[in-house]
Amino acid sequence: MGGFVAIATLAGCNDSSDFDISQQIGPDPVLPDPNPPLVANMKVAEVVGWADGETPTVPDGLSVTAYAQDLANPRALHTLPNGDVLVIQARGPSGEPVSRPKDIIRGWIMSIAHGGGGGEKKPSDLITLLRDTNRDGEVDERHDLLTDLNSPFGVAWADGTLYVANTDAILAYPYELGANEITADPTVLTPLPGGPIDHHWTKDLALGPEGRFLYASVGSNSNIMENGLEAEKGRAAIWQVDRRTGASRVFASGLRNPNGLTFHPETGALWTVVNERDELGPNLVPDYMTSVKDGGFYGWPWSYYGNHVDARVRPKRPDMVEQAIAPDYALSSHVAPLGMTFAMASALPADYRSGAFVGEHGSWNRTFFNGYKVVYIPFQEGAPSGKAQDVVTGFIDGDEAHGRPVGVGIDGTGALLVADDAGNTVWRVAAADGSVTDAPIGTDRVSADTSSSFDTATSSAASPARTDSSAAATPAPDSGASQASQGARPSSDELLTGQAPVTTSQGSGGGTRPSQTDIAPAVLPSETGASDGQANER
Repeated sequence: MGGFVAIATLAGCNDSSDFDISQQIGPDPVLPDPNPPLVANMKVAEVVGWADGETPTVPDGLSVTAYAQDLANPRALHTLPNGDVLVIQARGPSGEPVSRPKDIIRGWIMSIAHGGGGGEKKPSDLITLLRDTNRDGEVDERHDLLTDLNSPFGVAWADGTLYVANTDAILAYPYELGANEITADPTVLTPLPGGPIDHHWTKDLALGPEGRFLYASVGSNSNIMENGLEAEKGRAAIWQVDRRTGASRVFASGLRNPNGLTFHPETGALWTVVNERDELGPNLVPDYMTSVKDGGFYGWPWSYYGNHVDARVRPKRPDMVEQAIAPDYALSSHVAPLGMTFAMASALPADYRSGAFVGEHGSWNRTFFNGYKVVYIPFQEGAPSGKAQDVVTGFIDGDEAHGRPVGVGIDGTGALLVADDAGNTVWRVAAADGSVTDAPIGTDRVSADTSSSFDTATSSAASPARTDSSAAATPAPDSGASQASQGARPSSDELLTGQAPVTTSQGSGGGTRPSQTDIAPAVLPSETGASDGQANER
């Protein structure tokens, strides 16, 4: 297939090409009136890859080189405390049910956007370790740590344990820094919402500053709840998971597809980038970057950017709209941010050391391209303080794509790494003068010597105050947790919280409909064998 695919809108709708997209970058974006087309605007560049010697483009003062090539859909990056870099390579699970005829078209379009369409694909769903032994910015060793995973995305490391967020569970593997392989079987820390519908399959992961909790992102199961509210149990949310017991609760909700979980190194606040909803027109709704409050609700599906009501969603929920928190910073519509990292620990020039880098995977549902680059947002006093700046560009050339940026991270020398899932490459962006940090700093800011050990005898006192969204912390008698205590771990679709299923008819004649923030994940602490580190097999 040559060239690109473009599908125009019908019924007089247009792409509002005169709209200044820069108005949607910053804390107060311009939000035009909704303009939903009968058929979504679509333009997808054919992925052609990178020719020998071709690289993305970076500004003066920076240099860019290929750090690792011949990968299989690299999606996320994680630097261990000793400077080793983990590259998480994954493809989404297949076989998602089609709920609308236009989803067939969307699936075909997305396969083109990810470089599909002919030829045998290299096996993916694995984690590869890249080691720069002499800190010269080049990979000296490459080892596949784990293979045959189930659409992995996020990872974290602490206390000799590597946590891997597959699309359906967080797994825990024994792993000591410097090892070249993992041979031990994992234990399941907690299941995550998986199939049969798994619309947003990427589950990101971050270790909290206190060391006790993991934070996992779980995207929605639809664009705007087309599959019903029951299909959204525990979704469009960020979970907090106790890595000692596996107990979990919804930390924040109303986030359609959060990724790039990272903690601000100075304030300790959790930040994320979010892919917002589609089919309201080319200039709605801006994707965004935001800090995340414990118990916060961010609007999806009933509203966007605070109290802007999405009239398509039924039944209406003015009570939820009233609660919705407006995000901190808009990134423009349909740029598809999937990765974020703070640059304070980098060796980049001073102009790039106070803020955050965001990987924008790029649009597919408008008639001109948006995103397809890595941007830098300056911060001051823990908050964004200026316009996003293009840093890594050149992924798009006319109507062809060399690659698409996804995850971003800081390597063991202080350079920026960019995972390019369509170009099957990890790019390294460094200071042009060759500056490096004095020592590696891991993604989770965990010391290689002390790890992040926490006192299990007193850790409960450090737990944040629970909100209504954590009501499921004690499993109901008939919940999935009680089934697990009898030795049979249920599938993720059975992990309910004991509440009755929520349907559009429930509550219409009286009583209060539970809010989305009450639809928490099942709490599934490790079973009776938890004290000796054992858990049921997955």
